[in-house]
Amino acid sequence: MTSIAPGKTSFPRQYARTQRFTLGAPRAFTVAPDGSRVTFLRAPGGTDPANSLWVLDLEDGAHERLAADPRALLGGAVEELSEQEKARRERSREGAAGIVGYATDAAVELAAFALSGRLFTAELRAGTTRELPVPGPVIDPRPSPDGRLVAYVARGALRVTGADGEGDRALAEPESPEVTYGLAEFIAAEEMERPRGYWWSPDGDALLVARADDSPVRRWWIADPANPDREPQRVAYPAAGTPNAEVRLFLYGLDGSRTEVVWDRERYPYLARVHWSAAGAPLLLVQARDQRVQLHLTIDTTPTASGKTRTVHADEDAVWLDLFPGVPAWAPDGRLVRIADEGGARVLAAGDRPLTGGQLQIRAVLDIGTDDILVSASAGEAARAPETGEIHVYRVNELGIERVSEGAGVHSAVRGGPVTVLTSARPDSPGTTVRVERDGKTVAEVDSYAETPVLTARVRLTEGGARRIPCAVLLPADYSESDGPLPVLMDPYGGPHGARVHAAHNAHLTSQWFADQGFAVIVADGRGAPGRSPGWEKAIRDDFTLTLDDQIEALHGLAGTFPLDLGRVAMRGWSFGGYLSALAVLRRPDVFHAGIAGAPVTDWRLYDTHYTERYLGDPQSSPSVYEANSLVTDSGLSQPAEQHRPLMIIHGLADDNVVAAHTLRLSSALLAAGRPHEVLPLTGVTHMTPQEQVAENLLLLQVDFLKRSLGI
Repeated sequence: MTSIAPGKTSFPRQYARTQRFTLGAPRAFTVAPDGSRVTFLRAPGGTDPANSLWVLDLEDGAHERLAADPRALLGGAVEELSEQEKARRERSREGAAGIVGYATDAAVELAAFALSGRLFTAELRAGTTRELPVPGPVIDPRPSPDGRLVAYVARGALRVTGADGEGDRALAEPESPEVTYGLAEFIAAEEMERPRGYWWSPDGDALLVARADDSPVRRWWIADPANPDREPQRVAYPAAGTPNAEVRLFLYGLDGSRTEVVWDRERYPYLARVHWSAAGAPLLLVQARDQRVQLHLTIDTTPTASGKTRTVHADEDAVWLDLFPGVPAWAPDGRLVRIADEGGARVLAAGDRPLTGGQLQIRAVLDIGTDDILVSASAGEAARAPETGEIHVYRVNELGIERVSEGAGVHSAVRGGPVTVLTSARPDSPGTTVRVERDGKTVAEVDSYAETPVLTARVRLTEGGARRIPCAVLLPADYSESDGPLPVLMDPYGGPHGARVHAAHNAHLTSQWFADQGFAVIVADGRGAPGRSPGWEKAIRDDFTLTLDDQIEALHGLAGTFPLDLGRVAMRGWSFGGYLSALAVLRRPDVFHAGIAGAPVTDWRLYDTHYTERYLGDPQSSPSVYEANSLVTDSGLSQPAEQHRPLMIIHGLADDNVVAAHTLRLSSALLAAGRPHEVLPLTGVTHMTPQEQVAENLLLLQVDFLKRSLGI
């Protein structure tokens, strides 16, 4: 095992202690519509997980002030989280503490947040914070747009209280323990990027509230083998081909009136998006279960309408339809803003007119103004240059497209009125910079308290193979040509929904650390990875093995340029990357000589509905597709090659996303086939990065395994 010099902080320890260098970095920006202030979250140090709420005043210069300190509000008490809040944080991969989320009124004068299951509000102009005496544990509090009221969820009920703490009452109460009002169900939070379950009307006199009933969902049990005296956790998990939660939507008036929103829920069971603004009627996006058809619906909220909906736009795709941040939404002039796949490109559309073409691959709508739409996008297939790993911010309208961000990097933005907060991560410097602009001119920068990594990522962004697969290559910091070819470590996610090749320094720190142990590390985003074109992403329908083909093509394509020893090649990965690593050694041992599979999906019948069925269809109607793409079936290993290669499998036993049954079934099949392998069970660890000491040793153990397996 790699040793660490006494007294020196190792990278693995620092990486874990700083939660991947995210602690102390400012985040969750909100800009007042008049541009007078910016609110955000930030912890006081790079190893402190407790976020505070901050305000940047812009009316007279630029001055930061602390709006809410979680330690002061709790009086030094230890933060306590309900099981529902823990589940919410697991779905969002939230590892911080303190104030991890907040919401504001329309003017950004009142903020509401939950802390240790209690409800707090902060007067952002006055700089005062108070606790409201309401039933708890409180989840997802949100002020009304006019700031008079605060809605929140407690014990599955949607409740409303005055901003002064008076008049607390339940608007919607669950009829059974399986029902919740105002919370996102598992699939919405895990796969649809819809983390919330209720929405205020623009004038604050009504709410749209989702009702989720988990009773149809099959129950699984997640045990804690290290503590046999504890009862297993009972979870509702909608595995592929099995029932989802039943989701309905209701319009609640503050007077207690309730009207169900009506659409064909049998044909379109997924409530994917809800948008309610002053620019138009409430807008829904609902999807068919196979995700090939979706409807944009408006709700008639007049008293005599009985919750009727009207279709304003329909999308169809023979493969699947993706969901995107920020859309659908209304423009101030009443046009429907959406992101669509048209003519082989992913475009921004307003009304019936596309505003962009093949030069850009639109990723998200960031803000919709009266004169333009702010978006994030990467280079499309028709772009002049590939701009590998870059994501930029653009202003788009009928007159054209203007890039707002500058320089290679991964950029994003939040805008309110004349003020834009631009965040930028770059490949040649650690961390993220935050610049505040007013009418295009910088007026402030927001400091980051994140730690500086003890190593520097020396990433080379390139393309590999005939398909021009986006790649990042990292060599040891002290490498010279006289050292000769290096053993290779492929380090991908490699699958749909998640790119790993970013033009950002910190994104490649772990890969650089592995490189410094004596490897040439390659990160490749093959077909299925987002950010290039709809065709690139959708090529993997029914066939995840194409992602492995692209890893091989990238490897061989780069061998002529970089010092790669193709006789010593390994792969490591987590989640889909773990699946891909195990697939590599089982199906292509002629190329890969060792693999490390972290939290791998091994039987796709055991993964969730919305994700798995999007790519592989229904397991009942397409059993052969599931068998071909899984590592194990009811009969044992699926299509293994004859040659055996070393495989380490790592899994958190408390994982409720990719449950430990995946690893146990793979290990059982490997044992039955007489194939040696190593299993590393992590007690009490979920799908997220484990605790500090475990995370450090986990990386060291992986290096030790790779060196043993490759004969280094």
